[in-house]
Amino acid sequence: MTKTALALTLTLAAGMATAQTPDFKIKPASPFAWAKSGEKAAYAAKAAAAGGGKVIGGTLAADGAWPWQVALMINGAPVGPDGQFCGGSLVLDRWVLTAAHCVHMQDDAGTWADLAPTDISVMVGTNVLTPGKGDLVGVAGVFRHPDYVGTAFDHDIALIKLTRPPVVPYQTIQVPDAEFGDQLDQPGVVTIVTGWGLLEGGTHPEALHQTEIQMMDRALCNQSMIESRAEAAAEGFGYAVGVLSLKDEDAYALWDEVIAAAPAPMSENMLCSGTFEGGKTACSGDSGGPLVVPLEDGSYIQAGVVSWGLSASTGEGCEETALFSAYTRVSNFLPWLEQTINANP
Repeated sequence: MTKTALALTLTLAAGMATAQTPDFKIKPASPFAWAKSGEKAAYAAKAAAAGGGKVIGGTLAADGAWPWQVALMINGAPVGPDGQFCGGSLVLDRWVLTAAHCVHMQDDAGTWADLAPTDISVMVGTNVLTPGKGDLVGVAGVFRHPDYVGTAFDHDIALIKLTRPPVVPYQTIQVPDAEFGDQLDQPGVVTIVTGWGLLEGGTHPEALHQTEIQMMDRALCNQSMIESRAEAAAEGFGYAVGVLSLKDEDAYALWDEVIAAAPAPMSENMLCSGTFEGGKTACSGDSGGPLVVPLEDGSYIQAGVVSWGLSASTGEGCEETALFSAYTRVSNFLPWLEQTINANP
């Protein structure tokens, strides 16, 4: 391979790692900023006027179901869907598990920083985000995984410590160790994702919704995304091949090099869950919430944290035909969770 062709391979592969086709944009990097700016409320109002409101493949959660589910709220904002920016789950009486991208944002100067405890309050013990429901609890500390960076979604996990235990009925959810995590991360394992995320059409619900999906092979999910990105890059590649006057066999070989060099979007720290039919997915507002697996004894265990998904071709809302979304693989981070909790009694 010539130096020019090698440079082309590396450039296109790097581009495929970041460039998204219209159907493969990720959700907003800062749900907090989106809600606080008023953009979330404006988008929901626009969607409601257009008649949006059908759940993206999900159903309304029963009253009292998923009692570990919490809503992260903008502190001081009125209780309601406009003030909710992420989900989370109670793993101990005063500890909430969520996504790092929910508590880490970029300011106007381009500096990345964690949200302060005073920026957030946590709604516990209700599936309906209306005044007078549940218990709104203050935050004593925000703990983002140290390896998470705002320009990517690997290590997308964080803990929030509450100022006190909730005074309403609730339950905590157990998390798996590495060995059990391997058993859960198998294609076909039933999973359930819950949250107050966008409905089909783009409206934001007051009531919690749930969607039953299943674990999917991470390698197949990666292959699907890489192939989609490759299709978007094909035109530019064809132009470059013409400029270089490559023979057909050399062009095919170079294309194979480009595909092989493209990094996988989903790392070993992520789970892929969805359906082969599509149309069941987490969406903006669900971020940080739990992906749980039902066990034979009737209990549940949290396998994942809602991390990122695919947005609609308009750039607004979520891709309603998406086959899958990415979830942080909780079992990979059990040592960090235990260390963080023990270090902050």
